[in-house]
Amino acid sequence: MAQLTSDVALTAKLWTEIEGNYSQKDRHYHNLQHLSSLLQCLFSVKDKIQDWTTLLFSVYYHDIIHDPESAENEERSAELAAQRMNQIGMSTEMIKGCTDQIMATKSHQSTQDRDTNYLMDADLSILGQSWDRYSEYCQNIRKEYAIYPSALYNAGRKKTLRHFLAMKPIFKTDFFSRKLDQQARENIRKEIDILTRM
Repeated sequence: MAQLTSDVALTAKLWTEIEGNYSQKDRHYHNLQHLSSLLQCLFSVKDKIQDWTTLLFSVYYHDIIHDPESAENEERSAELAAQRMNQIGMSTEMIKGCTDQIMATKSHQSTQDRDTNYLMDADLSILGQSWDRYSEYCQNIRKEYAIYPSALYNAGRKKTLRHFLAMKPIFKTDFFSRKLDQQARENIRKEIDILTRM
């Protein structure tokens, strides 16, 4: 933000809002560590990104609103991102690029925009990690949705996991697909099996 506006107070205010939202006590997965993981993934492909600045805004704002009871988190996050980017004075093109990228993380369907595909792959990269790390992710997601009884949660979670399995491939870029797709499918099938037996 400091590269885009000389208003130090505004920059500090907007960062405090981001940090505060991602640090809420009921965020066990969609938190600052999640942002750090996404950035780590994306830095590994930075040379392939066309608009790094817009992508960074998409990373920081894509989960800024996270209400387990809402089906409109992406819409609300995109709306807030647009408001904040407008306050900084960013171009209409960059604002639209960011909001489009945030909305793409709702369904994770392949797009014609390469930067968007890299964002979605980074967002799903946890699926292709070691089983121990994936298990920790599963536990943290369950904590975030603790308001739902097990029967309801398990059914909804299995539906989401089957949606990922049905995507061919899960990851939209060659870089992440080669690296993570096989492990992701193994992890997802294992979790579905565990949820089915619970």
